[in-house]
Amino acid sequence: MSENEVLKKIDTLIKENQVVLFMKGTPQFPQCGFSQRVSSILSQLNVEYGHVNVLLDPSIREGIKVYSDWPTIPQLYIGQEFVGGCDIITELNESGELAKLLH
Repeated sequence: MSENEVLKKIDTLIKENQVVLFMKGTPQFPQCGFSQRVSSILSQLNVEYGHVNVLLDPSIREGIKVYSDWPTIPQLYIGQEFVGGCDIITELNESGELAKLLH
């Protein structure tokens, strides 16, 4: 798959989900602590969200970094906007801003 095809696929995933988390693993079986933390925060806020396990597709794993111009995973998108990674999501949750973005 070409980089353009990968970016188009990522764009479609983001447009199809109001909230989508690109993560390592799944919400039920996260494969890294950072992905686990963000999925746990979303679960605590009772948010329905789509997720993409980047470990299943190396092209998506690298493509999402290009798409967002952000070097790390997990990455959270709300309303087609990149919100941030683990540290930013944790801070937004602690300040109450994340709940406002999600509701």
